[in-house]
Amino acid sequence: MSLQSQNTTSTHSPLVCLQALNKEYGNFTAVDHINLNIRKGEFLTFLGSSGSGKSTTLSMIAGFETPTSGEILLNDQSLVNTPSHKRGIGMVFQHYSLFPHMSVRDNIGFPLDIRKLPKEERNKKVDDILKLVQLESFADRRPSMLSGGQKQRVAIARALVYEPDILLMDEPLGALDKKLREDLQDELRLLHKRLGITIIYVTHDQDEAMRLSERIAIFKEGQIVGLGTGKDLYREPPNAFVASFLGSSNFLKVKVSGPNSAVINNQVISLNANHDVPYNQQALLMIRPENIRIVDEQQAKLSPVQSDENEIIGTVNESVFLGESLTCSVTTGDGTVVMSKTIATDLPEIQPDSKVFIRWKVQHSSIYSKWERSDIEKDAK
Repeated sequence: MSLQSQNTTSTHSPLVCLQALNKEYGNFTAVDHINLNIRKGEFLTFLGSSGSGKSTTLSMIAGFETPTSGEILLNDQSLVNTPSHKRGIGMVFQHYSLFPHMSVRDNIGFPLDIRKLPKEERNKKVDDILKLVQLESFADRRPSMLSGGQKQRVAIARALVYEPDILLMDEPLGALDKKLREDLQDELRLLHKRLGITIIYVTHDQDEAMRLSERIAIFKEGQIVGLGTGKDLYREPPNAFVASFLGSSNFLKVKVSGPNSAVINNQVISLNANHDVPYNQQALLMIRPENIRIVDEQQAKLSPVQSDENEIIGTVNESVFLGESLTCSVTTGDGTVVMSKTIATDLPEIQPDSKVFIRWKVQHSSIYSKWERSDIEKDAK
């Protein structure tokens, strides 16, 4: 089953359904006929590099952009002709867009004011959300008196106060420093668990996507090329692009020789049986750095290669101590550089230019058609 058809398969009716959603600007296709189901109450992240189509897709859901073609359904009702302010959708941007002349309380209450909520009900909702985002003591301050993290919490509270069906967030933490960004990621994750609201989040930060999301949709050139939990996408990437984009990867050039085997540098190695690469075709074998074990010649004699392991020979370039881990760079016989990452106490002292054995378990590798190498090289530039 194709990725696109998998996207539209669900045992329950989705909250949001994107059907062949397409957005063109002249001759440029920003979003290319994507299909996606978004479940009620889930935290879904759109992850991709700049220009991949993730923010344009979010803008079409919000109603700020009109699709060239395709459909956006909310609870099975079309949103395409519904104005943004009538969609019941909250929005948080990277730039807080707070009113500088208003207090925190009035900034948060503004969406309720334009909806003409009775004063007593309005004040109760504002008080409740101030408590939820832990800003009660800042209620009478103006935005100029707040830190960046506090301003973003105000923006989130303002988007939540009128109880929208969905909260859309476009790079909301991008302007914050690393420590504050991580703190707010934790707060946002806990907030989602408490409220059970549907959140669609846009970021280019892989770590942020992994830390926050229940599912991740990886965008490339206007299409969704990977969809699933962070764990599944990392451990079993559906293609070489996802493998290279999400985390660090090693790619070895091999030639598939059978259902369970391939050849690298005239040496036969074992493959998982579930690959679909044709026999006698060049391909890429992907192994994560943490799944590679570097063994020196003395260790190799004491610990022979296991039946579920592969082994090839290489020459050490360097090893770098990073506190909790050691990375080791090794060049294989065909000139490919392989990186390993190991807990520091587990790796022996290995000198540059020494001969070593590169080992990995068969189940810890994935294989992809060789043509996808061009995607990896282009993305790295």
